[in-house]
Amino acid sequence: MITVRQWRVRILEILDTIQGEGTLAGTPCTLVRLAGCPLRCRYCDALDALSPRAGTPWSIPALIAEVERRDRPLVLITGGEPLAQRATIPLLRALVQTGRTVQMETSGAYPIDAVPEGVRIVLDIKTPDSGEEERNRWDNLARLRAGDEIKFVICSHADFIWMLGVIRKHDLAARGLPILVSPAWGWVSPGALAEWVLAARAPVRVQVQLHKILWPEGEEDRA
Repeated sequence: MITVRQWRVRILEILDTIQGEGTLAGTPCTLVRLAGCPLRCRYCDALDALSPRAGTPWSIPALIAEVERRDRPLVLITGGEPLAQRATIPLLRALVQTGRTVQMETSGAYPIDAVPEGVRIVLDIKTPDSGEEERNRWDNLARLRAGDEIKFVICSHADFIWMLGVIRKHDLAARGLPILVSPAWGWVSPGALAEWVLAARAPVRVQVQLHKILWPEGEEDRA
C-alpha cells in the first residue's frame, strides 16, 4: 500500500489569491492548481494545466507544509481536473486534517464518491457549448452533500435554456444546494446573463469571476 508520504501530486502552481466564485467569493485563499485534464472546454482559461506532464511533482507532506506556511483560511484545489490524479484523494484527506476550509472544483467527469467528508465540492456541469457535455456523470448529483455547490458556465442563450432543463429534470432547486451560473468570459456578458435569469425566474445565483476583475492581467505574479 502506498503511504501518504509516498504519493506525489503534480502541481502547476500554488498562489495566494481571493476566491473569485461561489458562496465563498471574496475569501482569501491558497489556490493549488493541479496539472492534467482530459477535457477540452472551449472557454478554458487554464490551458497550461491541461497536460498531465505539466508542473512539478510534490509530496503530500511538502504540499501540506506549504499550505500551512501560507496560512490562509481557505484552500482551493482546482486544475486541470483534480480527480484525474489518483493522489488527489489522499491529498484532500490530509488537507481536511489541517482544520482549514477545503474546496475542490471538479468537472464531474470522474466519480466523486471517494472525496472525503469535509471537502466542499464545486461541481461544474458542462453545457453543450462547452464542447464537453458528454463527460457529465449525472450520478454525481446524488452524491453531493451539504456545503457543496453546483455550477454552470454559460456560453450562449441556448446553454442557458439547456441549464433550465437540467435543473427541472434533476429537481436541483429542491436539493437546497447553491446553483451558480457564470457567463463564459468573453462569450456572454454578465448583464445579458442576469437579464435571462430575471426573465426566467431561474432558481440560480449569478456570479462573475471576481479574481479576473481584481487582477485583469492574471494572478500568476502572486505565486
